[in-house]
Amino acid sequence: MIRINQMKLDIEHTKEDLEKKVLKTLRIKRDELLELQIRKQSVDARKKPELYYVYSVDVQVKDEAKVRKNVKNKQVQFQVKPNIYHFPDSGEVVLEHRPVIIGTGPAGLFCGYMLAMHGYRPILLERGADVEERTRDVETFWKTGVLNPASNVQFGEGGAGTFSDGKLNTLVKDKDGRGREVMQIFTRHGAPEEITYQSKPHIGTDVLSSVVKEMRLYICEHGGEVRFYSQVTDIRTEKTNGTETLKALEVQDLKNGESYILETELAVLAIGHSARDTFAMLYRHGLPMQAKSFAVGVRMEHPQEMINQDQYGESYSRKYQTELPAAPYKLTASLENGRGVYTFCMCPGGYVVNSSSEPGRLVVNGMSYSKRDGKNANSAVIVTVTPEDFGSDEPLAGVEFQRKLEEAAYREGNGKIPVQLFGDFCENQKSVKLGEVIPQMKGKYQLANTRNIFPEIIAESLEKGVLAFDKKLPGYARTDAVISGVESRTSSPVRITRDETLQSEFRGIYPCGEGAGYAGGITSAAMDGMKIAEMIAAIYRPFVTN
Repeated sequence: MIRINQMKLDIEHTKEDLEKKVLKTLRIKRDELLELQIRKQSVDARKKPELYYVYSVDVQVKDEAKVRKNVKNKQVQFQVKPNIYHFPDSGEVVLEHRPVIIGTGPAGLFCGYMLAMHGYRPILLERGADVEERTRDVETFWKTGVLNPASNVQFGEGGAGTFSDGKLNTLVKDKDGRGREVMQIFTRHGAPEEITYQSKPHIGTDVLSSVVKEMRLYICEHGGEVRFYSQVTDIRTEKTNGTETLKALEVQDLKNGESYILETELAVLAIGHSARDTFAMLYRHGLPMQAKSFAVGVRMEHPQEMINQDQYGESYSRKYQTELPAAPYKLTASLENGRGVYTFCMCPGGYVVNSSSEPGRLVVNGMSYSKRDGKNANSAVIVTVTPEDFGSDEPLAGVEFQRKLEEAAYREGNGKIPVQLFGDFCENQKSVKLGEVIPQMKGKYQLANTRNIFPEIIAESLEKGVLAFDKKLPGYARTDAVISGVESRTSSPVRITRDETLQSEFRGIYPCGEGAGYAGGITSAAMDGMKIAEMIAAIYRPFVTN
């Protein structure tokens, strides 16, 4: 395999142009090219107004030795061996009961997918609804304000990521090929092929919803089972040689209120970052966990056209409006007060959505559709908070910190999303009218003073951070930029500890994904779910009915 890096092509190039560039770089003819696969694609806007697409491609040719002899180019690598994902061979321990996965977000879904594929017949328990019913529940909530605590933006098939921008990039290193396998599985079930090579892949909430459903159907077709409206309310353990060992789960059917006991020796805790009642139940049992840092702040909206102009320069408006995607951005600032402020989960052409999951509390997030064709760009602007900010180092102190902010946001907006202009935020005064930037939101909103939501140290940090961002991205601190709150579910406030076997001290319990504190985002959570599945498979035989 030959890999060519840093190949620049004009924004308006065609597939034929890419192929011609490869042939020219390798000094070969068309009939000598056997295969061409795009490995990575990104936009280079560093020398505006000149814009390029930059590629890394993998190439197979008839005679690699000949090419190697003729080509002396630092961009060209020979005898490249791509990371190929391998699922481990099955272990020898016999399972008495089917493995159970709690949660069907990316971590639980991919864990269940891999186990089902290899014959382990997992049972997936999801407290919320299937993605179709869940979508109806969420749309009803946005229109009426009537919340279903079991089926909402946080809970239900696909997890919180189902109603997001559908970002698939991750900073997790992929030496074992899990990340690429995640993309391949997504494309197998309906995602576009482009996500396998784009530097910042995304599929949008509309595409992700259908992909999640197709993955669930695959799990069921391969011996797995998915039970919706099924909440784990308790665990049953017993001591074996002085160690707590899982024996069963207590599960409540949220449709009829009845509970039943589900015997199992393996439970994967893929519960998501908002399963606060489950955190509390596990804490009462003494399952080891600790408070962890996370970040809180606001959503901030600007015209997407402004962001495109800033990021792409004059070439965007002159000639490339139809060729270039809605521009993303990523901004950070280190403040004199020692706080770090940064943007998070930026949604080009997206919407701010009411993502609440508890009555009397309000939280927002960002969401985009696959086309990213909304009028506004939005992003979280957030400040890291630590157990020192929580006022306690108890494991669930971060949860209570989140709840206080969400209760303040609910009060400030009278149950609607509280909205304020950035200029008024700086003056600590309620906004009374909008400017040129009109909120693009899912869920009702109300003009308010979002600064009232936060401790002053956080509010001050947000203000100074946005002013610092304006020096990097002109117009970011415009006085009519729209802010809303509260963005409080950026990651889990808890880490459920696990050892080198990926189990808790309570044997048979596998903390997994973002909710357990081991991932941040769709892809890294999916990779962690796969990692748990591999660990289980390496120990146990596939499940066979007695």
